[in-house]
Amino acid sequence: MKTPDYDLVIIGAGPAGLTASIYAARARLNTLVLEKAAPGGQILVTDWIENYPGFPEGLSGADLIMKMMEQARRFGVEIETSQVLSMDISDTIKELVLDNRTVTCKAVIVATGASPMKLGVPGEEEFYGKGISTCATCDAPFFRNSVVAAVGGGDTAVQESIFLTRFVEKVYLIHRRDQLRAARILQERALENPKIEIVWDSVVTSVNGSDAGVESVSIKNVKTGETRELVVEGCFMWVGTVPNTSFLQGAVEVNRGGFVVVNARMETSVPGVFAAGDVRDTPLRQVATAVGDSAIAAAEAANYIETLESL
Repeated sequence: MKTPDYDLVIIGAGPAGLTASIYAARARLNTLVLEKAAPGGQILVTDWIENYPGFPEGLSGADLIMKMMEQARRFGVEIETSQVLSMDISDTIKELVLDNRTVTCKAVIVATGASPMKLGVPGEEEFYGKGISTCATCDAPFFRNSVVAAVGGGDTAVQESIFLTRFVEKVYLIHRRDQLRAARILQERALENPKIEIVWDSVVTSVNGSDAGVESVSIKNVKTGETRELVVEGCFMWVGTVPNTSFLQGAVEVNRGGFVVVNARMETSVPGVFAAGDVRDTPLRQVATAVGDSAIAAAEAANYIETLESL
């Protein structure tokens, strides 16, 4: 068997990928971390993180990633800016085609995360992370006693809107249909909550504001064509997420939403290929859960590689 370039290749340098690299390096695995853009992923758009253990005063997403990178590099982890275009993982030695070369390895951890679906309306890019959020658990405290908009009608949108009411004065829950798609019990709670006003049959057409942040959202009724503006200080969007898995090209099992299916050991349907963090089929997408996933994935990857070497 030809000697591969690396023991382990980790795809993605967000909290999941960096955590996996720390555990892998401590297991003395020759590890390469690949990141197509800036390390950090979605966490970089979070202004402040207050729910990650060990930082009672909170810290910015960028600062947390910087600390993770420093820790990984202290253990000798190699982090490279490259995009994985495709993979051949059918054999014991895995082959990854990058945008600048091809590398081989014994095991792979997919930690590429997921990207929130976007509305594609004016102002969305400008205010993303500066008044527009996709995580009430992360950002609701920053909107204490404010009026905010929320967009969506599924379980996440309704549940997160209810969570928002612990902090905000009012939530306009904007939904393009005349009934919510969330579980019935969540609908009942939302309809009974005096802080939630559901704006039926409507879509956001733009997010408006200034250097100070979001100031309003423009909406349109899809049935009547009526337009109006809601004065808000923030806008939360939950219209779905898209896993960053196009490079997998069907090589591992995914669910209907395209998220990678794994077992409790973070093993995918292909031996030697693991997945961790937001890219996998999981009920919660947080930094803390990504870190937990990745510790397991790295430990199991080390066990898998040790088994290979003993054959």
